Amino acid sequence: MTDAPLLIVGASMAGLRTAEGARRAGYDGPIELLGEENHAPYNRPPLSKELLQTEGHGHDEVAFPIRSALEQGVTWTLGRAAASLDAERRVVVDSAGVEHPYSSLVIATGLRPKSCPIPTHGLQGIHVLRTLDDAVGLRSALRPGANVVILGSGFVGCEIAATAAKNGCSVSIVTQSAVPLERALGAELGGEVRRRHEAHGVHFFTRDGLFGLVGEESVERVILTSGVMLECDVLVVAVGSDPNTEWLEGSGLDVSDGVLVDGGLRAVGIDGAVRPDVFAVGDVARYPNPLFDDVARRVEHWNLPTETGKRAGQLIAAHLRGDDCEPLAAAGFAPLPSFWSDQYDMHLLAFGMTYLADRAELVAGSLGDECVVEYFRGDDLVGVCGIGMRSLVQSYRSRFTVPTAA
Repeated sequence: MTDAPLLIVGASMAGLRTAEGARRAGYDGPIELLGEENHAPYNRPPLSKELLQTEGHGHDEVAFPIRSALEQGVTWTLGRAAASLDAERRVVVDSAGVEHPYSSLVIATGLRPKSCPIPTHGLQGIHVLRTLDDAVGLRSALRPGANVVILGSGFVGCEIAATAAKNGCSVSIVTQSAVPLERALGAELGGEVRRRHEAHGVHFFTRDGLFGLVGEESVERVILTSGVMLECDVLVVAVGSDPNTEWLEGSGLDVSDGVLVDGGLRAVGIDGAVRPDVFAVGDVARYPNPLFDDVARRVEHWNLPTETGKRAGQLIAAHLRGDDCEPLAAAGFAPLPSFWSDQYDMHLLAFGMTYLADRAELVAGSLGDECVVEYFRGDDLVGVCGIGMRSLVQSYRSRFTVPTAA
């Protein structure tokens, strides 16, 4: 198997960054990227913003540049999903039954949106947003005057709402939360996000859910659990995501919530043993972050596909050279999560894990304008978020450090 390639399953941002990281760390052998989508890696944040607004924009506008280090010795196998993993034989089988041997394997299969929580009975006009094709399909439906109902008030739901409102749609958000972005931002800042959406005509139905759909061929109205009935031409389901790990069932890996990995992003088996030739990166990877605690979590913030890709690339190159990888893996992996969101003229930027907090404190500015909010778990700062005031928010980066052992 020494001539087998480094196989990266998931032609995503995380997969691309891992390939680049391995090359940068000295690996010059063959690489294969196996991806379910027909598109080469692209940037996802614009899908809920610019791409939904501009007709004619497609893959060219969001595609990542392929660096010269990946122009030679790299095979792209697109439009094929992974179907199973045989870790003993070091082979991945794809959806067409083709076997892909590997010297090292990278799992970068990411997430998929949760489906509508009630039966749809084949009605048209129901959308999710994760892929470029999803965005192109939704864009054509967000025409001026359309009645758009968004189920969910997380970042994807709120960004779609802002884009749809700017497109001239009538927008309603249905959410089980008290305020939008409640888990990430808390009650106070989330309440301000709601106020700004409402100023642009968005209607909120909080502590509510979807009970039924009405329509002949396409959805025409939705019935909420509260009994409210809303006119609906476009229903967007934005209630979270699930990791794409079904193809790993029976592989012996711990995939109870994504792929459990160690500090070197090496996969961990259900027996607790590290698999030195299997790695997981991006949204599908679950790992502890010593900046916060020793609990293994999947973190879906936008900078982590790059951070995990760089990290895994280092270990992969060392492993394939035959180096001792234990010292590097034992050093731990402590990236600072970051997320940002543009909605109307509101620019949110955050660092840390704000959702771990049990209290939040406004420390600069005012909610109605630009502001900065700190998030604490007990006495420990676990996150910061700002509306505007970017320089001040950026200054917090140095305040997140791994605690020194006593």
